[in-house]
Amino acid sequence: MAKISLRVTALTYLLFLLVLPVGVICWRTFDQGLAAFWQALTSPEALHALQITVVVAVPAVLLNTVFGLGTAILLVRHKFWGKSALNALIDLPLAVSPVVAGLALVLVYGRFTPVGTWFYDHGVQVIYALPGMILATVFVSLPLVVRAVAPVVEEIGIEQEQAAWTLGATSVQTFRRVTIPAIRWALAYGMVLALARSLGEFGSVAVVSGNISGQTQTASLFVQDAFDNYNQQAAYAVAFVLAVMAVTSLLLIQLLRPKESRR
Repeated sequence: MAKISLRVTALTYLLFLLVLPVGVICWRTFDQGLAAFWQALTSPEALHALQITVVVAVPAVLLNTVFGLGTAILLVRHKFWGKSALNALIDLPLAVSPVVAGLALVLVYGRFTPVGTWFYDHGVQVIYALPGMILATVFVSLPLVVRAVAPVVEEIGIEQEQAAWTLGATSVQTFRRVTIPAIRWALAYGMVLALARSLGEFGSVAVVSGNISGQTQTASLFVQDAFDNYNQQAAYAVAFVLAVMAVTSLLLIQLLRPKESRR
């Protein structure tokens, strides 16, 4: 009886918190027909917002993949002064509000700050431009690859790598042929998490982008802007696409997770 009650409670909680809201978005997206959905989705503003979202998300995921892989190996395999502090700082983006992160980036890279002025004098505008949006997205998704890869790196140990070195393999060969195959599913899992987080980021990007339609407006910013301006069909259409991306990421995670757990 207790098990049934827990199941009913969990399902009811998910129904009202997740299933119904997403279901309503799907229903409102197509209640005026497929033609209205397609027309709203293919408007120049919506397409540009989706394009900017991809342009921001892909570099952010790639940067966090390189950083996350290197940091995970550093934390697990090496001892150094400040290791505990670095380990704690990795989780800082999970504790800090994205809006605060965006404001911090403005204070550091803004047009009239020393760092921002140096970049501007060298022809690079950071805030209210793509570089600032990528930085904000990198910040909020920074811990995901590290926390996905580090436990697996610790689990596999260094015995296989030591065997490769004994047989004459270089460090690069060992990393490419031994380390990467051993952690590939954990790395892919972290990348999918980072991608899902990057595609849906709102708070920090809203601060550093300026939310300029047709220039620095991502899909999540477009949804709010369209809804506030009573262009509800466009808001529902882009929100539906973001939901599909999130569900696709979830399915990828579920496909990757068994492979990782079997190692």
